[in-house]
Amino acid sequence: MKIVFTGGGTGGHFYPIIAVAERLNQIIDQEKILKVKLFYISDNPYDKEMLFENSLLYEEISTGKMRTYFSLKNFSDIFKTFFGVINGIYKLFSIYPDVVFGKGGYASFPTVFAARILHIPVVIHESDSAPGRVNKWAGHFAKKVAVSFLEAGSYFPKNKVAWTGHPVRTEIEHPASRKEALEYFKLESDLPVILVLGGSQGAELINNTVLDALPRLVNNYQIIHQTGVKNFKMVSDRADVVLTDNKYRLRYISMPFLNPLALRMAGGAATIIISRAGSMLFEIAAWGVPSILIPITNTNMDHQRKNAFNYARDGACSVVEEMNMTANILSSEIERIIGDKEVYDTMAQSAKAFNKPDAAMKIARALVDIALSHEK
Repeated sequence: MKIVFTGGGTGGHFYPIIAVAERLNQIIDQEKILKVKLFYISDNPYDKEMLFENSLLYEEISTGKMRTYFSLKNFSDIFKTFFGVINGIYKLFSIYPDVVFGKGGYASFPTVFAARILHIPVVIHESDSAPGRVNKWAGHFAKKVAVSFLEAGSYFPKNKVAWTGHPVRTEIEHPASRKEALEYFKLESDLPVILVLGGSQGAELINNTVLDALPRLVNNYQIIHQTGVKNFKMVSDRADVVLTDNKYRLRYISMPFLNPLALRMAGGAATIIISRAGSMLFEIAAWGVPSILIPITNTNMDHQRKNAFNYARDGACSVVEEMNMTANILSSEIERIIGDKEVYDTMAQSAKAFNKPDAAMKIARALVDIALSHEK
């Protein structure tokens, strides 16, 4: 049995693939399925260690990006995409998998296109409220389509689509206990904790707004701030200046990146979370923590904004749009949510209700069933 995973080289595509691969390996072990090979095909490996830990063999296919705006790179990338498709057909023919799992993104196009040419079954998963172009196209011929948001189902054939929810990695699906988490970060036990997540690369607007709000926030809260690797020094240096001579300066912790252990601990410590509205919101939902989401304004299909407001309609979060993002508004919203027990409890319960904890297993089961039937 051979299964190929493919997706754009970002955490939003990569980590759900890892979550499905984890459950897939569980099924393989439990059912003692022999001669299994798993592959990950993309334009970069993203995290070689995670691929190795989950028995995923990496195959690289370079491809061009299909931009929605004018750029001279669009012309050269046409040729990159063309050669990527040729390479994809060659590699997929060499592997000849029983099923291909596509997570979307421009880097998945050559592999999914090759699967269609070679009549290999395709299963796709869409994380956002509105699908990207590759998944929207692939949905017409995919054998099965899984979606994280119910609203995304309307873009695909009804007889193929299933609302599975979003695959979350096992190592962060369940947060640490609050006691363990507070000890890990050396935080006070009697103060609420604000967790700031701008994504692995950070988010400049969120970082700057949090820094502007720090003198007010540290009076009543503790802050764990994932700044992004590129922004860490700038943020930590500015925080040192902002909190100079502040008696509560130890209530602020900045980190460039939260690895799975630190992220699990941060989830256990968090009273409220400030985040973008990408796939991270599903991990927030799994933890059952109220959140304030700041969607990126200019994204393909405006998907972050749609994600945020769909999640907010379920009562699980508050949304602050980028144009309204100021230190005063952010601080006031944090104080409103934490200060009103009824509002806070409703948000926490709504987040838990939104979460679909068996998403990765459902997708893994479908992949195994299709692969085994294709072998016959």
